[in-house]
Amino acid sequence: MKNQIRLLHPWQSVALFLITAVVLLYGVIYPNLSVVINSFQRDGAWTLANYREILSQQVVLESIVSSLGLAIATVFFCALVGVPLAFLFERFTFPGRRIFAALAALPLVLPPLVGTVAFIFLAGETGILAHGIQTLFGLQNPPWRLRGWPALIIFHTYTMYPFFYVLTGAGLRRIDASLAEAARSLGASKITVLRRVLLPQLTPSLLAAALLTFMTSMASFSAPLLFGGDVRMLTLEIFRARQRGDFTIAITETVILAVISLGALVFFQRYEGTRRFAAAAMKGAPRRRASIASGTARALATILAIFFAIVLVLPVATLFLVSFAQEGSWTTQTFPSAYTLANYRRIFGDPWAAEVFFNSVTMSAIAAVAAFLWSFAVVTLLRRGRNTQKFFGEGWRPLLSLLVLVPSVLRGTVVAVSVAEEYGGPSLLLGLFVLVGTFWILPVVYFLRFMPLVVRALQASMEQLDPTLEEAAGSLGARAWQRFLRVTLPLVWPGAVAGTLLAFVIALGEYVASVLVFVPANRPISIAIASELRDFNLGAAAAYGVVLIVIISISMAVAGRLERLRG
Repeated sequence: MKNQIRLLHPWQSVALFLITAVVLLYGVIYPNLSVVINSFQRDGAWTLANYREILSQQVVLESIVSSLGLAIATVFFCALVGVPLAFLFERFTFPGRRIFAALAALPLVLPPLVGTVAFIFLAGETGILAHGIQTLFGLQNPPWRLRGWPALIIFHTYTMYPFFYVLTGAGLRRIDASLAEAARSLGASKITVLRRVLLPQLTPSLLAAALLTFMTSMASFSAPLLFGGDVRMLTLEIFRARQRGDFTIAITETVILAVISLGALVFFQRYEGTRRFAAAAMKGAPRRRASIASGTARALATILAIFFAIVLVLPVATLFLVSFAQEGSWTTQTFPSAYTLANYRRIFGDPWAAEVFFNSVTMSAIAAVAAFLWSFAVVTLLRRGRNTQKFFGEGWRPLLSLLVLVPSVLRGTVVAVSVAEEYGGPSLLLGLFVLVGTFWILPVVYFLRFMPLVVRALQASMEQLDPTLEEAAGSLGARAWQRFLRVTLPLVWPGAVAGTLLAFVIALGEYVASVLVFVPANRPISIAIASELRDFNLGAAAAYGVVLIVIISISMAVAGRLERLRG
């Protein structure tokens, strides 16, 4: 008899559907739809005047073009760095390969704001490198200025190339080695095998990396804010409009950013959908890593890996060094002239300073746990709620999947603005309760931003679950809740927790959404870092960043361990 996934009772499907629908209605549909509607209204009348006014301003047009240009350039340079590194570490073996391969993913543990601060301390015109070169060669002025397009492209490449590195590496591990061997046995050259066999199989991974890089670059805020110079970015224009109180302009610009992001998603998916790729599912043995035979090539690969490792470690090492700098001891010197533990004593000893750790951990944990619980409702409904179509029609399943994906596409600026605009006063859904200005605004925004990560992680675990296990438990008399607790949950737990921890660590360092809606009662670590920088307390800002990196590293190590358990 053909095995089938046990379906839910109709009342269970309806209950899960209602739970899912309430969250999507309050968090995705209503705020985003209201923002779109408000962007077409002025003085209570429907009009295109807001868009005509916005798009007639040279500043806004320049910010749109700059954001798109920076995103495209970031994708190009990240692919240029990440793809060759993935081939180097996945296809060849040489001394120290494992260490260098692990260090290649180091930027993933750097929250955007912390990475920006570390980059400024290291490579800024007043940073260690510039000071060192200026002193070494006796220059009157710094050798460079960390401003404008070059600074943004270099920083984006440094922080975002791991998307290509990780996803391309995962794609290479899935490729069946026999396909390339068959092509070579038929006389194909290495270039032909790469172009006709490997790249078609890697294209889905490359497209996913390109989309993720493009979206992250479009949502970039910290780097343009701190060293963007005269480069205007759409995220900064939205922030400045809200700071000025021009909420109509901010809403309209938010819709424009959302349209660009959704357009990119449609473009990448349509491109992938119009092409037929070779199956990347492994049906044979993966290719073993080849040892580099030539001594010169081995030495070159090792030197190249050491160079990249140094480049990757230097910003973190600089942040660690500056965290011990005595306030006021680092002015015109290459290195701080005095070191102390006072920065750490202050951030842990001062209740006001230490409160940000409690706030960030608490809010991120609330959002992550809520996403964890809600994801079970969504995935169970998608997997076993087929009889829900009797009540809601045939198209509910793809619509549900799309709505769950929307927050990950719209990024932090759009999500924060839409929630702030619609729940900043009495609303249709919340009545007189005002969410903005309360402690709960950031946990809600974090939940909406990162719940797609948890849903996808849980969905991947569920797809690997053999339905015959649940069927066997049911045939032995186990009820639905017993099957879930005794069979399903233990098997999907590692993957679900890994996804939840990933959402947790990203929320810990979230700055873009936080700066738009935080209040003193829920001030997170990222806002504390920005405040210390504004007051020129460089040591304290670096100390906050080091502690945040440690927390994130521990969480990601646990997530990695759980992911290996799932495998």
